Amino acid sequence: MAKTIIVSNRLPVKISKTDNEYMLSTSEGGLATGLGSIYKQGDNKWIGWPGIEIDEKEDQDNVSAQLAKLSLEPVFLNQEEINQYYEGFSNDVLWPVFHYYVSTYSVYKQSNWDYYQAVNKKFAEAVLKIAEPGDVIWIHDYQLLLLPALIRKELPDVSIGFFQHIPFPSNELFRLIPWRKELLEGMLGADLIGFHTFDDVRHFLGAVTRVLPVNASANVLTVDERLVVAESFPMGIDNEKYASLPLQKGVLEQKALIKETFKNSKLILSIDRLDYSKGILQRLQAFEQLLQQHPEYCEKVTLYMIVVPSRDSVPQYAHLREEIDKRVGNINALYRKMDWTPIHYYYRSFPIEMLSALYSSADVCLVTPLRDGMNLVSKEYVASRVNDDGVLILSEMAGASKELIDAVIVNPNNSGEVCNAIIEAINMPLDEQKRRMKQMRQLVSKFNITHWVKVFMDKLKEVKQMQRSMQTRHVSFATEQSIVNRYIKTKKRIIFLDYDGTLVGFKSNIAQAYPDEALFSIIDKLSEDPANELVLISGRKHQNLGDWFGDKNMYLIAEHGSWFKQQNKSWHKISGLSDAWKHDIYPILDTYVDRTPGTFIEEKTYSLVWHYRNAQKGLGELRANELMNNLKYHATDKGLQLLPGDKVLEVKNMEINKGKAASILLEKNDYDFIIAFGDDYTDEDVFKSLPDTAITIKVGSNVSAAKFYLRNPMEVRNMLTRFTESTVLEVKG
Repeated sequence: MAKTIIVSNRLPVKISKTDNEYMLSTSEGGLATGLGSIYKQGDNKWIGWPGIEIDEKEDQDNVSAQLAKLSLEPVFLNQEEINQYYEGFSNDVLWPVFHYYVSTYSVYKQSNWDYYQAVNKKFAEAVLKIAEPGDVIWIHDYQLLLLPALIRKELPDVSIGFFQHIPFPSNELFRLIPWRKELLEGMLGADLIGFHTFDDVRHFLGAVTRVLPVNASANVLTVDERLVVAESFPMGIDNEKYASLPLQKGVLEQKALIKETFKNSKLILSIDRLDYSKGILQRLQAFEQLLQQHPEYCEKVTLYMIVVPSRDSVPQYAHLREEIDKRVGNINALYRKMDWTPIHYYYRSFPIEMLSALYSSADVCLVTPLRDGMNLVSKEYVASRVNDDGVLILSEMAGASKELIDAVIVNPNNSGEVCNAIIEAINMPLDEQKRRMKQMRQLVSKFNITHWVKVFMDKLKEVKQMQRSMQTRHVSFATEQSIVNRYIKTKKRIIFLDYDGTLVGFKSNIAQAYPDEALFSIIDKLSEDPANELVLISGRKHQNLGDWFGDKNMYLIAEHGSWFKQQNKSWHKISGLSDAWKHDIYPILDTYVDRTPGTFIEEKTYSLVWHYRNAQKGLGELRANELMNNLKYHATDKGLQLLPGDKVLEVKNMEINKGKAASILLEKNDYDFIIAFGDDYTDEDVFKSLPDTAITIKVGSNVSAAKFYLRNPMEVRNMLTRFTESTVLEVKG
């Protein structure tokens, strides 16, 4: 029976040691709640670090036995591993770079990287101990970026999902990491890679396509002939829990106390973990600006600020804490009155009941991180507002801002804007509060943590099915044997061959993609068989094909069907076509050559081709889309067709079409074996024009009308060689 294995840096439990006894208590985190529906079922498991160092073998066995009852499997780490893999690489390299603090805080140490690799391997061993083919493995977060590929190497067909809970930085920042290539290759071991926002997906795709030799079509990447999907899945919370807590007796009592304490002022709530990405100092600056520039709000507003301790043994975090203490102390010293303190500041964590009382009491919730993957505090506040009142002020840099658009959205670096947002929030009419809060509550309720888990797992299944459908179409050994058997039994065959990308690989310089001796040998052997009619059908200039294949026993069709050459005869072109349109189109293409370094125009008899293979990655695609839009109107008026290809955009007469050219040849004869090979958009016309009995083969794994696909030109050559060898064997037999 297939099982699901969840893997994260930390297990969803808190472990404490008292009197040489290890005690377990379950975590109340959102992820633990959401994934509880998975790992607590059947044979499913959650693998992770228990959170503290456990040295003794006896203690490890004892803790493992306790965890096993909760479907949890530990990965034990020693202090050096914790220091270098977790504190070192994860938190001193990945965290600052991914949160855009690269120049200030990131430290590139080789030993940190070595430990990061070693601990990821340790996690892989723990997974492989219990994983079997058919299992689903869901890996979480930036501490385990190498894990998907390590598992994929040992279990090639297993389903692997990866979810990153922090932002993914723009390519310019990500590529500063010395080990960027290895990190991306690690992530690409997954079948589905999830992020909180579409911006993160975009940044990830940008990094992959620039750093690695990997192609992307929309959000689908092709990695070693395997499709990998990157998608956004905004994470939700346990909405029901946060909506029901304010109705509990204990919470209602706490709430009454809060209301009594702050009855004369509007309560502004701020809850964060101690981290430089949370924008706590900038928030305090905005609050001070409010008291300074608008003294009428003194004694009428109170900031209730909770900062949860985190890594305060690390120098920059200790320094941040000192700065917060100092700033809070200064503001309180300057503005405090006998019966009013501007900021109530707590550096500790609070039980969930107290948090619920604060969420449901606060008039305003101030959530202004400088950069955050999602930020669930904003959603917890919304879910707790059972009366549909209250105002959420939310940073545009938090992932949640893409969903909670009815919040007051601010730039967290603009203290004036945050100050004005506080004024707007505390003066917002109740009707307006309710209008906004109702919308947000509906969204938080619908897109809850359970929904997030379901949508991710459904998409992972879909990606796996998509991969399998590609595999079933790939020409396996058995399929190839079946095609070869058909070939042997037939007496009148026609073989359509494209050139670039089908018989030869792509070259950055198109003039260098000339045929080699091995290809000439295959063509000679195929054309020696009197049962075979070979047709080379290419977008290449007729002069090119003539120079290379003019003396061969094959039919040549050049420039998508505008030029034809029968064996031992001269070239002739389609009559009645005009190239007068070139005078208008050439200058447009030329403008794009001027604007895009590395591009050039190739002129054929009835077409113009704009090549952008050597343009800067991303810029070429951008300009190609622009050019397509620019040319659409001209194309319609002048009877032209626009053909986007692999790093090319071709403009040609509509009457010229590889499919039509192929159909003309088929009209004359009654072939009992028809096969066509092609790799790009133009070859689709050939596939569609051939009868159902034809064998059509796409080269490369993109979506196609072809019945089968081969991965690359080498596989095409191997199949053609099998044809030549099979007929020799048949004759000998």
